[in-house]
Parts: sequence; C-alpha cells; structure tokens
Amino acid sequence: MSARGSVEGLGSSHPLGGELPAVYADDDFAQRFVEGLDVVLAPLFNVLDCLEAYFDPALAPEDFVDWLTGWVGTELDGTEPLEIRRHAVATAVSLHRVRGTAQGLARAVQLAFGVRPQITESGGATWSARPLGPFPGTPRPSLRVTLHVSDPSSVDPHRLQAVVAAARPAHLPFTAEVSAKTLTHEGN
Repeated sequence: MSARGSVEGLGSSHPLGGELPAVYADDDFAQRFVEGLDVVLAPLFNVLDCLEAYFDPALAPEDFVDWLTGWVGTELDGTEPLEIRRHAVATAVSLHRVRGTAQGLARAVQLAFGVRPQITESGGATWSARPLGPFPGTPRPSLRVTLHVSDPSSVDPHRLQAVVAAARPAHLPFTAEVSAKTLTHEGN
C-alpha cells in the first residue's frame, strides 16, 4: 500500500493560478478552484522533482523500496528490516551475475538470514593433460545447504527452502537444513 497522497502544507512547485488566462487572474472562484487542484497535484510534482531518489535504494521511501525488491528480483519476503531490503535492492545486479553458483547461493542465503551457510555439492571441475582422466565430483547430483545458527528455532525452515530453491542451480536436487551452531562452525 502506497503512503503517497496529499501532504499537509505542501505547496505546488507549479501553481495553476498563475498559468490561467489573464481574464481569470482576478476571478476569486477560478483561483480557489485551481488551488484545490494544486493540493492534489503538489505531491505528484514533488515526486517528479525527486524521481531519481526513488530509484536509489538508500533514499527511496520504504514502500517504494518494497516495490523495487520485487522489480529487481530479490529473494526477500518483505519481513526483513528496511536496511536489509535496501541492501538487497542495491546488490541485486551483482547477485544475479553469480546466480546458480555456490557463491551466489551463499550470498543469497546470507542476505536473507545474516549467516553464511555451509554448502556441500556433488559437482566439480578439473583439467587433465591426458585424455580419459577421472571425472571430478560424484556421479549423482546433489546439493546440501546447512545454516548453522545459535537458535535454530529462530529460522523458518520453509523460508530457507524457498531461498535455496530460488538461488540454486536449476538442475540440482537439494536439501536445506538449519542446525545449532557448534564450536567448529563459529567462524562461519
């Protein structure tokens, strides 16, 4: 829902009364009539005068940031704090560049939950100077994303599933789980 509308005390940057033909310059009714239109048009002119700020996630109004998150294809559900939503819009292009990679998946999960996940995948890449070298990875494709947090009940596992499903390589079956942080995962 938009918060834009008439704003108390906001004057029009282009008052219509001065634009009327000279015959209406002294007409009290005509001047009051167009002043009513000025009240309606003033917010529109204000938005147009500041239009570039609406497309800067650091400056855009909160409801417009929410619209931008959908426009640029972020993996947010709208419940995140405003600063995270602003950051998601600002970094969407760089995140789309690495979408479908382990790096992109890790960044998407970290953006949504604030914790870098542990990712285990079956694939790999290598080179060999000789033909018929061994293939990297395992023959059965898989992807496992584990989010190690202090309080696993604070993370919605369905939300984690949705973020991983959206950011993973499209052809890989996956599992996503939340587990309690242990001493070995303190650095993640």
